[in-house]
Amino acid sequence: MTHEWSPEREIGPDLAARVIGEQFPELAGLPVRAFDAGWDNAVLAVGDDWLFRFVHRAIALRGARHEVAVLRHLADRFPVPIPYPRYLGAPTDEVPWPFWGTRALPGVELAHAGLADGDRVPLARAVGGFLRELHAPALAQGTSAALAADGLSLLVDPNRRSEPDVVAERARGALDQLAALGWHEPADVDAVLSEARRVGPADPADAVLVHGDLHVRHLLVADGAPTGVIDWGDTALADPCVDLMIGFAAFDGAARAAFLDAYGPVTPDRELRARAVAIRVTASLAHSAAVEGLEAVRREALAAIARATR
Repeated sequence: MTHEWSPEREIGPDLAARVIGEQFPELAGLPVRAFDAGWDNAVLAVGDDWLFRFVHRAIALRGARHEVAVLRHLADRFPVPIPYPRYLGAPTDEVPWPFWGTRALPGVELAHAGLADGDRVPLARAVGGFLRELHAPALAQGTSAALAADGLSLLVDPNRRSEPDVVAERARGALDQLAALGWHEPADVDAVLSEARRVGPADPADAVLVHGDLHVRHLLVADGAPTGVIDWGDTALADPCVDLMIGFAAFDGAARAAFLDAYGPVTPDRELRARAVAIRVTASLAHSAAVEGLEAVRREALAAIARATR
């Protein structure tokens, strides 16, 4: 069965090894294996130290170019590591889209970590501090200027996640797909989405630099601490609510309090938008995980929906 997130181009280990070895001889001969895949890219491990990211859907090309440019500009700015594109691959007849390689970051996705809610306080505090730095207005200005020098410009909220009407409609579609699989949604989901609709869209003047898709698969952890923020293909300018969703999807209780204390004040309207984004994103994540048989991801994503209502 072909799903909406199925790749348009399959990038397997043999093909990746051949192209990487041709363009980067120092890596030739290292074992290459499938590491992970998202709806728009495949990640392959090269030896023990390197990960290479290949676009496998054309719609992701623009985001991939911006991802590389932003990551190279942001290198070494944050206490929580982010990938640095060390190897920049050129398109070939077999791989017609650009690809890039970075040193592997330690840890596992939060979705796979099995970390209890009560053990997430240090993680939440670190993520809140990371987002405070990322969302600094001066960083958005500097990043935009750096990209402009390369002839690039960041999109403004390309996924329309600061527009609650759009978010709620898309969330309802994903929630209905989960319901068709037998899942019963928390009682307060509709109330959160309705309240977010009531406050309306964010002011474009409040846009900052955002990761753009900061959910429980894009945060790496080890021993309860963050070891990386990955997958920057949706980086853009947008209201902070777009990233603040992680505070309501991944954390609850004391952990959420620590996240918000580290981040700083969040208005009630922005909180509602962030909760709605959390429901929308994690509902889609839960559905795709259910279809693909990723049980740990499905459980964490369903728990995230419930957290976002509390």
